[in-house]
Amino acid sequence: MSSASIPAGTPEYRRLMTVLFIGVFMSALDTAIIAPAIPALREAFQVDNRRVGLVMIAFILASLSSTAPLASLGDRYGRRPVYLMSISLFALGSLIIALAPTFWAVVAGRVIQGIGGGGIIPTASAVIADALPPKERGRALGLIGATYGMAFVLGPPLAGVVMVTLSWHWIFLANLPIAAYVLYLGARALPTQTRSGVLPSLDVRGIVVLFLFLTSLVATVTRVFDDISGMVVWPATLAAMVVLFPLFLWIEKRAEQPLIPISIFANRQLSLTYFLTLGAGFGMGSVIFLTSIATLAYGVARQNAGFVLLPMVVCSILGSMGSGRLLNRLGARTLIVFGFALLSVGYGASSFTSLGLWGFLISTMPVGLGVGVVVSGALRTIAIEEAPLAYRGTAQGLINIFTSVGTLLSAAAIGALADFSGSGAAGFSVAYEVVAVLMAGMLLVSLGLRKNNATVKAASA
Repeated sequence: MSSASIPAGTPEYRRLMTVLFIGVFMSALDTAIIAPAIPALREAFQVDNRRVGLVMIAFILASLSSTAPLASLGDRYGRRPVYLMSISLFALGSLIIALAPTFWAVVAGRVIQGIGGGGIIPTASAVIADALPPKERGRALGLIGATYGMAFVLGPPLAGVVMVTLSWHWIFLANLPIAAYVLYLGARALPTQTRSGVLPSLDVRGIVVLFLFLTSLVATVTRVFDDISGMVVWPATLAAMVVLFPLFLWIEKRAEQPLIPISIFANRQLSLTYFLTLGAGFGMGSVIFLTSIATLAYGVARQNAGFVLLPMVVCSILGSMGSGRLLNRLGARTLIVFGFALLSVGYGASSFTSLGLWGFLISTMPVGLGVGVVVSGALRTIAIEEAPLAYRGTAQGLINIFTSVGTLLSAAAIGALADFSGSGAAGFSVAYEVVAVLMAGMLLVSLGLRKNNATVKAASA
């Protein structure tokens, strides 16, 4: 499959970047904007906290489960139809949620949104790899990361404004004109791709088993089935994971065109990249509980806790944009090492509650920079350059999967560590000391990456 390279600065380039960035922004904004809407949904449909949590979990599970199949479809049939389909599904889910007569219709809409969201970012990243010259890829992927960061900054305030002036329905209705514009412009701007030869059969068994495995993983980490049923279910879902994982490997090794080709993990650079992506997701997800330190250790009111993270979020945007610009000059390895070093220092400093609120605010800034660096373009660039051309979309999809799994694991691990280590700020202090050590471990692992990966590849392309 091939597509022509689009030179930077041309009208075609600007239209393509607009389509990709607006789509990514819409998806990320809806992910960030849902948290402030949770209380309104709980009140509107008269559901308890356990049930309303399904709004988040349904999206996560659907997004995780759809990422690999949609990335594989992009490799088979081209990025253009998959990206447009993903945007359409996201818009359809938004419409269903806004018009939902019951809570379960909201959950169904979130599932459809999640399926669409699972295809937007990896497909956008693969389009960048296909359509842009090598020297432009790092900057574009860095801007994708910055776009995601900006959405998380703007999400909660926008949700508050919308719910005060209108209603929660408009949080989702606003996606419709945005999606319509992306579909209109995308039909003209997204490059078409051609493939010769007969396509092998779709790996249906792999899709089914991967879905069951990811469902078991999410259920084990979040214990959602325990909350819904009132029984202890997580040991059964954990046992299902143990059975389903080797079954999935067995199926993929025998598939005519596997959903996730196991052979790509024989590439040491790719294996390291995905392990580091898991760590990057863990580092990004660990941000969630920093507000707990602010409220428990420094007396910040809960309704104001989100504001203490603004310096961190601004630094995250700067980290994403800066790393994109520096990628070709410094190489992916240098940036990733630097990013994990910042995360280790930032989380380590945040764990010292004796620093005071201003010390805490300053400590969160290297966390933001580190997150911006490790989740921006560096890891995606290695996956683009190391993966076989036929599996470029799949390689990007795996970046999303490992990031999401790392984020889920961080939420469960920090909560468990805080509870085990004692109540209040002291428990979270110990938890973040452990996070700092884990990030330092990721730094050591990242030293195994090839030096100047992006620079060498770009120069030789």
